[in-house]
Amino acid sequence: MIKDLETAIGYRFHNISLLQNALTHSSYANERWHNSLLSNERLEFLGDSVLGMLVAEYLYRNFPDRPEGELTRMRADMVCEQTLAAVANRIGIGEHLLLGHGEEQGGGRSRNSILADAMESVIAACFLDGGMEAALGIVQKFILVEVPVKKLHNTDYKTTLQELVQRKKNQTLIYALVGQSGPDHNKQFVVEVSLNGSVVGKGTGTSKKRAEQDAARDATERLFPND
Repeated sequence: MIKDLETAIGYRFHNISLLQNALTHSSYANERWHNSLLSNERLEFLGDSVLGMLVAEYLYRNFPDRPEGELTRMRADMVCEQTLAAVANRIGIGEHLLLGHGEEQGGGRSRNSILADAMESVIAACFLDGGMEAALGIVQKFILVEVPVKKLHNTDYKTTLQELVQRKKNQTLIYALVGQSGPDHNKQFVVEVSLNGSVVGKGTGTSKKRAEQDAARDATERLFPND
């Protein structure tokens, strides 16, 4: 069955355990082995960086007339949860996921956050198995096929906030994880963002990355309501 997924992504693994790991959600790892380190979370971490770098290089080479801020927003649009979940659905990743009982019953196979994380994990698995060329093949086939040249549907609030505060000199933004709750298969993270030592925004999300975006959104709306 997993070979069907290899066919869908267009890559055959030398070490199939990497792909199996990429499909293992933390709820399954905790339920079966009581060890979240056996889930795809570490691969997701790596895949996020590999994907971001490959998309950034593509945009840099193909849009020489675009400024840094616009390239950043284009990249954010191409690697956002909505985009990655759509790709995961197209490939059929959801049906191959290993989920814990609670996540399975809760509709985890169709949850955007889980699908997007799994997509990043698959990219990382390809990178570890076949190097950057293998990862690039996946990214070119599924991510770089629709570049948001005109209207961007995703907002990178962290970048937006950074650009706004840098209108003044010596501005320092710091994001801090201040809390988390819920079971392993459905955690909620709470992040605060501080500007020059003062808390200016607070956000929640199903990952620290998403909680930081929510905190940046909150801070942007509070500090720059007219921008």
